[in-house]
Amino acid sequence: MFEGFESERVDVGGVEIPALKAGSGPPLLLLHGNPQTHAMWHLVAPRLAEDFTVVATDLRGYGDSSKPETDEDHFPYSKRVMAEDQISVMRHFGFERFAVCGHDRGGRVGYRMALDHPETVTKLAVLDIVPTWEAFSRAGMSFGLGYWHWFFLAQPYDLPERLLAANPEKSLFRGGSETLAPEAMDEYVRCLRDPETIHAICEDYRAAATIDFEHDAEDREAGRRITCPVLALWGSKGNLEEWYDVLEVWRGWAGDVRGRSVDSGHYIPEEVPEETLAEARAFFC
Repeated sequence: MFEGFESERVDVGGVEIPALKAGSGPPLLLLHGNPQTHAMWHLVAPRLAEDFTVVATDLRGYGDSSKPETDEDHFPYSKRVMAEDQISVMRHFGFERFAVCGHDRGGRVGYRMALDHPETVTKLAVLDIVPTWEAFSRAGMSFGLGYWHWFFLAQPYDLPERLLAANPEKSLFRGGSETLAPEAMDEYVRCLRDPETIHAICEDYRAAATIDFEHDAEDREAGRRITCPVLALWGSKGNLEEWYDVLEVWRGWAGDVRGRSVDSGHYIPEEVPEETLAEARAFFC
């Protein structure tokens, strides 16, 4: 799926992150969402590599990355720690400053990186999300029913792990997954059949409901904002447009925000790769 890309496992302090790299232009880091891996970029990354040095990775806990032990605060699976993993990967390849495009969980890692390390992120694209603090703070019945997995996966160990074990791919994928390429879906299913991956995904969501929310709240109280340009894209067939004025929400977190809805469900880079590619090229160039 990634012809011409070099593959490497990067040690970022006891955690190994698989990374693919190709191209020779300005550096661009691609971060996947749940319950996927770097394979979600297979239709977009090779063409972006014509203009950028593209690095596509697995987040810790996902795909073939390490699944480190957690703690009672879920800090090892916080977006702060995940962001630091990815900064270390990019430094390994010689990049101190770079652009980031993140879908779903990867978008949360991306905006946490931009808040914690403003000197590092030159531009940020977030696909089909609003900030974690906003999602939980504004949550009502429609959010709870539509994004029920946020609350299910965050339940204490090991209730969600045991229930997911029977058929994780049927439980975790949302509407639109029928459009995903068979070879990509095979890769997702392979990884999801690993009990350690399921546990790591649950820890990711437990962190979101606790320490990630706290980190966002601290930034809001301190008045910290994202200083780089932000592109927000969301699927018109999903829920965000129903629940939020997406650009208005992001403008509460950053000064330079642009974006729009695309004719897609949640899995934007796989459902509408041409549109994703056009928006990415226009924004990151």
